[in-house]
Amino acid sequence: MPADLAVVGLGHDGLPLAQAAVAAGLATVGYDPDPRRLAEPAAGRTPADVRRMVKGGFRTVTDPAELGRVRTVVLCVPTPLDPGGDPDLSTLADAARTLAARLRPHTTVVLESTVRPGTTETFLRPLLEAGSGLRAGRDFHLAYSPGRVDPGSRTHDYANTPKVIGGLTPACTEAAAAFYGRLTEKVVRARGPREAETVKLLETTFRLVNTALVNEMAVLCHDLGVDLWDAIRCAETKPYGFLAFRPGPGFGGHGAPPDPGNLLRPGPAGATDPAPGLRLTGLAREINDRMPGYVTRRCAALLNEYGKSARGARVLLLGVTYKPDIADVQGSPAAEIAQTLAELGATVGYHDPYVPAWSVRGTPVPRADALYEAVGDADLTVLLQHHHTYDLQGLAAKAQLLLDTRGATPAGAAHRL
Repeated sequence: MPADLAVVGLGHDGLPLAQAAVAAGLATVGYDPDPRRLAEPAAGRTPADVRRMVKGGFRTVTDPAELGRVRTVVLCVPTPLDPGGDPDLSTLADAARTLAARLRPHTTVVLESTVRPGTTETFLRPLLEAGSGLRAGRDFHLAYSPGRVDPGSRTHDYANTPKVIGGLTPACTEAAAAFYGRLTEKVVRARGPREAETVKLLETTFRLVNTALVNEMAVLCHDLGVDLWDAIRCAETKPYGFLAFRPGPGFGGHGAPPDPGNLLRPGPAGATDPAPGLRLTGLAREINDRMPGYVTRRCAALLNEYGKSARGARVLLLGVTYKPDIADVQGSPAAEIAQTLAELGATVGYHDPYVPAWSVRGTPVPRADALYEAVGDADLTVLLQHHHTYDLQGLAAKAQLLLDTRGATPAGAAHRL
């Protein structure tokens, strides 16, 4: 049965896109050759969300023939970094070859996966053209649009988040804009695919660098006896020239490559020397990577200050996801913190309303079912993620010792990062 849209890859970008398309009345299919992945909600979506999508006509398919019966195909496949820090494009290549064998004239193809600038033109385009016998920009439309999903956000959804689009030709841009214009209130046209690809990396690098700055300030202010959280509260009243970032136990998530500078090298067909002028991103990565260790040292110091050793101490971690109010633990610094505390001899448990089971390096971490009882029993409670279901004032009153890495508890109610 023909459809308006096929989403290839139903992960943290693909599933929200499909959800928005269904809500807009588009006949939508989600394609993945592995049927097991089609049943895994992502990006903060729940099985109830998926059931509503199905009622709206959404279908999940494993038959690649379905890709030849749609007007628009959006590729949202994962591109994780390999051990050398380069994007692994093998899944994208497989998806491109599968699509190319069934690609029809006048179809609009959009890539949303995080890639190096130049990937759409020098990697994806040749695969599509070779497998289909069609020419991009003449026989079918090709564009790139960076994913901008904010999982768990109560203020930014698909409709009110502007969508950036860069097409291979002006006609490609307009074709993609016509599609996304049905899903979002604003479409922003980039000069081309390379500029659109760079948007994603620029946004990620901006977050990386500013998070590193405020994390470094947190360490310095603790040593100086300065309340950084109060300084941030005051600084963000400035109506220009300042954007508030807040420190935390580390840096994680899907849009957080370990070194964005690595992705800003020339594309797959270009040279591999590091791009000039990106040393700052490497330093920012180092600072953020040190935060889990810093949090662990603060835990040990707090226990020692109150006459307890880390060895044998009962430590409860609250919130182990990388963002509040979602179930995603990818890249969360909680894993490293739990591992290091265990190596110090602490007995580590966790509580997270969104994570029913959690393992660190293959070892299950005990989950506290009775939250307040567990907080009262723990020698040290560490707030790693501020889920809004937590009554922080009540938890602070119950805890023997509370370290707040998010600055979410009332002033004076806990030790802050």
